[in-house]
Amino acid sequence: MSRIKISAVAYTNTKPFIYGISHSEIFDKIDLSLDIPSDCAAKLINRQVDIGLIPVAAIPFVPNANIVADYCIGSVGAVNSVFIFSNLPVEEIKTVRLDSHSRTSNNLAKVLLKFHWKKEVEFTTDIDATTDAFVLIGDRTFGKRDTYPFVYDMGEEWMLFTGLPFVYAAWVANKPIDQSFIDEFNKALAFGLAHRTELLNELPVQKGFDLKDYLFNKLDFDLTHKKREALDLFLSYISRL
Repeated sequence: MSRIKISAVAYTNTKPFIYGISHSEIFDKIDLSLDIPSDCAAKLINRQVDIGLIPVAAIPFVPNANIVADYCIGSVGAVNSVFIFSNLPVEEIKTVRLDSHSRTSNNLAKVLLKFHWKKEVEFTTDIDATTDAFVLIGDRTFGKRDTYPFVYDMGEEWMLFTGLPFVYAAWVANKPIDQSFIDEFNKALAFGLAHRTELLNELPVQKGFDLKDYLFNKLDFDLTHKKREALDLFLSYISRL
């Protein structure tokens, strides 16, 4: 049987999943690559892989997209790694630099600014541009909360706006996947989540950042009905941008 090709995010938020996969027999049945979120999506869209842990905003662009796992990268409120950092309070923001790593976070920033804060702003992807605020996600945000005058956790702001949790990335396939593989895959992901304490012992200490709190309390990995509801709502907002 040919190996299933899988692309996963290389950030710390995915480490429990990678731990579970690498400590399970399924590891011998797959080809796994670790990428930034935007590259995960591109590989899945271009059929370079069969399954990807992709930013949910990319799902509409994946051919034959179907979510194949009971787990995701999500939060119920503040996530502490998906931010708008700003030099001004949100009501004064006029320009925002987007993050090249993730389509979801950029779209979430646009949705919150337009529909939650009722702001019309200019966006740029120019990394050298001077802007009032910028989007930053993942490990690059660790320890940076206290370095900017105004910090907006987008998981927290989404919950204030909608009353719902949020899904940042989901395991999506671009073709039918055998149910026996999906069952084994879910089991591997669950194993990793159950062994987060062991995983923490293997991770380097992050100065000014509580990894245990992040992996156990800020991130919420179950793809619940409420998260699916939030995903549908988020995609509907994106269509109105």
